[in-house]
Amino acid sequence: MKFEKKSIKFLEEYLNTASPTGYEHNGQKVWMDYIKPFVDKIEVDHYGTAYGIINPEADFKVVIEAHADEISWYVNYITDDGLIYVIRNGGSDQAIAPSKVVNIHGEKGIVKGVFGWPAIHTRSANQNEPTPKIENIFIDCGATSKKEVEELGIFVGCMITYPDEFFELNDRYFVCRALDNRIGGFMIAEVARLLKENKKKLPFGLYITNSVQEEVGLYGADMIADTIKPNIAIVTDVTHDTTTPMIEKKKEGDQKCGAGPVIFFAPSVHHTIRELIIDTAKNKKIPFQRAAASRATGTDTDAFAHSNGGVPSALISLPLRYMHTTVEMVAKEDVSNVIQLIYESLLKIEPTMKLKYH
Repeated sequence: MKFEKKSIKFLEEYLNTASPTGYEHNGQKVWMDYIKPFVDKIEVDHYGTAYGIINPEADFKVVIEAHADEISWYVNYITDDGLIYVIRNGGSDQAIAPSKVVNIHGEKGIVKGVFGWPAIHTRSANQNEPTPKIENIFIDCGATSKKEVEELGIFVGCMITYPDEFFELNDRYFVCRALDNRIGGFMIAEVARLLKENKKKLPFGLYITNSVQEEVGLYGADMIADTIKPNIAIVTDVTHDTTTPMIEKKKEGDQKCGAGPVIFFAPSVHHTIRELIIDTAKNKKIPFQRAAASRATGTDTDAFAHSNGGVPSALISLPLRYMHTTVEMVAKEDVSNVIQLIYESLLKIEPTMKLKYH
């Protein structure tokens, strides 16, 4: 499957639009505008989860889901000298912060800042050389006092994101911050596009769902599962490419970019839905990988599975390098195959399916 120009244009705009956890609305607008022609109606909930519905009158409901939020920082403390200390909003990595440029989303608009760090000359003589920690990373926005910071419109509680933008690498990878998991939002939107353009009629209601607040506890999925009350949920998120240095395969499993979608085995993953997906991959000759999660998948799959007395749910993951950095990488081939696998799996689902194990 080759990506259409309009699809890549959407992906680029969507990834480049800052959508930190709790403040996803700008990215959601871009996403809703794109899927609008492919669905019968669009809904949003009070916290910003957006979903497009095909066949809204149908009793049997199937969700395909991704999450829309990206990790970020909050302004937590402003010193008298005008330096800014932060706390995490999601799993932001202090190790990559020093020397990064940031966008501070202030009350008067975006203000540039930098994560400062002492020069190597001043650190190397110190036997206890400082390493980046949440307690010692700080942002300098060029102000010399707390008053000046506040005059720029920056206060405690303002959101901070990285400005790094989308590009393609060696015609093989997509690279950007927030591929976790706006690439998922892209993939489910493309499934909706394919269904529309191929004039497929589904025997159920399809809810293309882009949830908020995954990075802080799967909260958006938790809320929207209770609203939609689906019969089946297929979730897509990213998982680790474990072939890069310093990752222990015995702990993290063996998955890699370019080898296909990753189908998860976990207590929250329903056997019937998972086997339908695996059979579809085999029949359609879509390459796939397997991964296991012991207690929880750590994705919105768990929120859907544990909602409404138990919703049969499955997880199709996309291998990704350098998670929670600003240079997250995914293979274009894998993105295409995840889209194809979700699309083909939906065509196999019937409302009369037996979903109980016994």
